[in-house]
Parts: sequence; structure tokens; C-alpha cells
Amino acid sequence: MRKMKLAAALLLGSSLLLGGCEQARHVLFGKTTEADVPEAAYPERVYWGDTHLHTANSPDAFGFGARLSPEDALRFALGQEVTSSTGIKAKLERPLDFLVIADHSDGLGSMLDLYNAPRMLIPHKTMVRWYDMMHSGREGSQKAVAEIIDAKANNSLPPELLNPEGNHDRIVSTWERHIKTVERYNHPGKFTAFFGFEYTLMNGGNNLHRNVIFRDGPDKVRQTFPIDSFGTIRPDDLWNYMDGYERKTGGKVLAIPHNSNMSNGQMFMLTEPNGGPMTAAYAKRRAAHEPVVEITQIKGDSEAHPFMSASDEFAGYGVAGWELGNLMMTEKTTPEMQAGSYVREALKRGLQIEQRTGENPYKFGVIGSTDSHTGLSTIEDNNYFGKHSGVEPRPDRAAEAQNLGTREGRFGWNYLASGYAAVWAKANTRSSIWDALKRREVYATTGPRMVVRFFAGWDFTAADFKGDWVKAGYTRGVPMGGQLTAKAGAKPSFLISALKDPIGANLDRVQVVKGWVDQAGASHEQVFDVVWSSPEARKLTGGKLAPVGDTVNTANATYQNTIGAPALTTVWTDPSFDPGQRAFYYLRVLEIPTPTWVNFDKVRFNLTLPADIPLKQQERAYTSPIWFNPS
Repeated sequence: MRKMKLAAALLLGSSLLLGGCEQARHVLFGKTTEADVPEAAYPERVYWGDTHLHTANSPDAFGFGARLSPEDALRFALGQEVTSSTGIKAKLERPLDFLVIADHSDGLGSMLDLYNAPRMLIPHKTMVRWYDMMHSGREGSQKAVAEIIDAKANNSLPPELLNPEGNHDRIVSTWERHIKTVERYNHPGKFTAFFGFEYTLMNGGNNLHRNVIFRDGPDKVRQTFPIDSFGTIRPDDLWNYMDGYERKTGGKVLAIPHNSNMSNGQMFMLTEPNGGPMTAAYAKRRAAHEPVVEITQIKGDSEAHPFMSASDEFAGYGVAGWELGNLMMTEKTTPEMQAGSYVREALKRGLQIEQRTGENPYKFGVIGSTDSHTGLSTIEDNNYFGKHSGVEPRPDRAAEAQNLGTREGRFGWNYLASGYAAVWAKANTRSSIWDALKRREVYATTGPRMVVRFFAGWDFTAADFKGDWVKAGYTRGVPMGGQLTAKAGAKPSFLISALKDPIGANLDRVQVVKGWVDQAGASHEQVFDVVWSSPEARKLTGGKLAPVGDTVNTANATYQNTIGAPALTTVWTDPSFDPGQRAFYYLRVLEIPTPTWVNFDKVRFNLTLPADIPLKQQERAYTSPIWFNPS
């Protein structure tokens, strides 16, 4: 016991090295408070950010080679140049507006501590072996962290690594340093740095992770510290933690589930986790705590799957490799699991549960974020630094096996350069951006910064676009994330606008994805092409639209904006609207084809790759839904 306590004390001391060795750097802006920043009457611009970034404080990120600190991550998000963990100069082409560093609460700072600990004082032979593997180089370190991830999934971590006394002290000290760093870089009106963490909940290897984001400043956040998920397989403990924080501090906190695509159907179940029928109370509680879901990121896209959406030609983006099994590949995915793993099906299930209980547990908005474990919030295909620091730019990363645990099944090219969160907030402050997340006035992109607006009302016409149509959208309708209630004898109309990324590709089309539940409780979906480029040449035939074309030159990883359109706007009315049916509507905006990050690597490193590795893609945006409720 004495050796264990001494080791814990030394590990705690070693965790100071990362913060203590950081050189003092100046922040870009002078300080103001949120009170100095006026809020607009309604959101006038979209703010771009990442709600899911990991640094060296995340145990898996450190084991995979990350050495960038939270300060490095914040500097990079602000647009400053940093040196990556593998020595490559890295800089965003455009800075972000906000950032959430969401390091894992499970073992926060633990691998950094183990790496820096005196070897003779490490109390467990398995931990000594991991220590030696991490010090042997990149390959050994990656094998060590793969074993650690597997051990976490199987609840077989060494008890010394779970030592409550040592863990508590380490987490509290790491969290305090994190708070000081984040607060130093938060500048209301210019750049927003949030406090948050990732709650790494898993049932076996089934991914049930959530990112937790606080609305508040350090005065309230200091009154808590990140909760770990050891010993639990339900989200209830997290929700209890969130409730306790709000009662204690008067603050506010929300959670964002991610990577439902690797939950083997457990993220969006029709039942409660215990297998019993979902009650109205449980459904209401989930919706209150989790108003937003991360629909796209580096580990694949969770919008839709061809198994449930066979008639949707664009379903299945970013599912290759991830559909094989759960996060750890401890259990293969079977067809009947798919419905609980994808967002579109979850939205439909939410309507079914609401029709039965009166409450919708899956009434959520959507965002994208990176889940980068490099400390770098970059997902541009020509500036892609990989999932973790072990796969930062190098020639063999696209074709080699890249698995988070020790099992095979996924390859480098399965990973996406995705995504970002787009937030319609009234100001660039913690409170305004958090409030927009809470009310679901947000959307996701796979990387491009398309500007997308979506309103529903009862009397919109094309004439609205000749005036202040955004004001009309707010005064006579509801924005993305809102709910439209019935109006006798009327059909809803939708104001739709999409503008291309100013430095990106033209747009192919805008689609409305509708889901609804009939009187018998069966769910349905339909995808409508509502506005598209070159309408004089491209006509709907049998409900399908001809492809936009393809200008990608894979020999040099380029494309031309000679096809597509820079802007697409329309007013659309649902031709099959039934005022007696619950329904949701969201937009999917598609770009013209562009090169993937693998294509850029192919050109950069002069690679010869297998023919079945995709070199082209149609990047996209997904808006939060607008719901219609007949009652």
C-alpha cells in the first residue's frame, strides 16, 4: 500500500510537467467580459467550432503519441501555427470561433503520468510492461494504448490504475490547470473556449460516449471535476452528475452523444437500457440532458445506412469499416442492430415513442466535430492530420490497418476528414453559443463551411426572398431545431438557403429528409430533391435527379467549380403533408465531387493504392430537424 501511495504521489507530481514546461505565450486578444458583448435580436451569423478535441491529457491520445497540450490546441484553433507531435508545422487556413477540449475523464492525465513515473515505483507488472512499450517508440506505444483500450472495454484494467485516491488527486489537479488555461484563452466576442470533457461510457465494446459542455465560467466549473464512467453501462450516472452540478452551482451543462454508428444499436434504443419499455419520464429526461447529437466525425458518419434507407442513393456516406462491429470490434454488427445506431432512424423512433408516451427522447439537433486525438482541430482534406498522432501525415497511413483496440477490421482510408459544428448564435460567447446548442439551432458539416438556413412556417412564399427573409423566418416561423404546431387548414412551407463555402466547392443540391409516423405507429421516410444546380439541364425523372457531374482529377487531387452552383434557395411545401401525423424535416446539402484526404496523400507521397479505396466524395451538411406535432 505504501508503494502504491508513493507511486500515486509521484505520478501526480509528474503530471505537472506538461503544464509546467509550457512556455508562456500571449493570447491574441485583450480581455472583455460577456457583459461587454451585445447580443443580436436574432442570430445574424453562423459560428464555427469543434466540440470534441483531445490533447495529451487524454490517455489514449498520449499513448498514440500526442504531446500537444490544451494551450497548444487553443492556439491552433485561434489560427496560430504550432508544431505537431511528430514535428510537422500545422496551421488552420481559417481560425475557429469556438473550441471544446473534451479530454477523456476516464484516466484523465493517467498515461502522461505513467510515462513520466519512475519505473521502479510502478506498482503492477502490466503497468510496467505498458511503461516499457510506450518508451520503446511509436509502434510499441500504440500497441500499449490498444491493450489499455481493450482492457477498459473488458473491465480488466489493473486495480492500481483505478486507485480512487490517486485518481482523484490527479484529476483534480489536472482539471484545475485545464480551467486556468481555457479561461486565459476565452475572449467573449472574439473566441469562445468552453469547459468540457468526454464521458467514455461503454457497454463492453459498444460505444455510448458523451461529450459534456458547461455553459459557465471558472467560478462554477471549479466546484466540480469530471466524472468517470468506470463501473457503469448506463447514462443515468452522468445525468445525475449533471443534475447535481446544476443544483449545487446554479449553472448549466449539456451532453452530446457521438459515434452511435459503433454502438451496435444501443445508442438509440426503443427500450430503456434495462430492456423494459421506455417510459415518458425516461424519454423526457434524456431529451432534456442531450439536446444535440454528433452526427459526423473522423470515425465515420452516423446519418443513415443503406440497410434502413435503401432508396436513398446518398445514404451510407462514411460507413465503410465502421459498420463491421462496435467500437472495439469485440462484437460484430448484425443487421437488426443497425436501426439503433443511426440518427435518421433514431429521429423516427423518437416519433414512435412520443406517439406512445407523449415524450420524444430523440428530439435532438445535430452537429459535427473532429474527435481528433492530435490536439489539432483540422479536418480539411488537404490538411488532414489523422485520428491520432500515430497517423499524422506519412506515406503508409491510408492503406494500413488502424484499429483502436487490438482487433483488426478497419483501415486508414475508412477514417473521414470530418467534421465541424455550425452554430446560429446571437453572439460569440459561452452563454450564446451554449444556448443555441440547447435550443438545437445548429447544423453539422463534414468539413466545408457552407452557410445553411432552414425555417418552417405557414405562409412563406418566394416573395420573402426579395426582402429581409431571415427576419421573416424568425418572426413568422421557426428555425432549425424548432417545432411547428398545427394550423387548421394550412400546409407548412419552408424557407431554404444554402451558400457554398467561400473558398470551397460549389453545391450540387439541397434535399429535404422527411420522417413520419402513421396512425398505426409505423415509421416512414422520404428524401426530396428540392433545389439543385443547372435546373434547366437536370430534371427529376421518376423522383430521381441526374448526377451533377464530376471534375475531380485524381492525378493531382484537384477539382473545378465549372459545375454546381454557389448558392441555392427555394421555398418548399411538403406535397404529402398530413396534419394528423407527427413528422420531422431536415436538410442535407451536397457539394459537387471533391478529392478525399487519401487522394491528397496519394499525390503528396506518390502512392500506388488499391483500386477499391475511394479518392472522391460529396461532402455535405446536415441541419437539425424541424418537428411538426399535430397536437
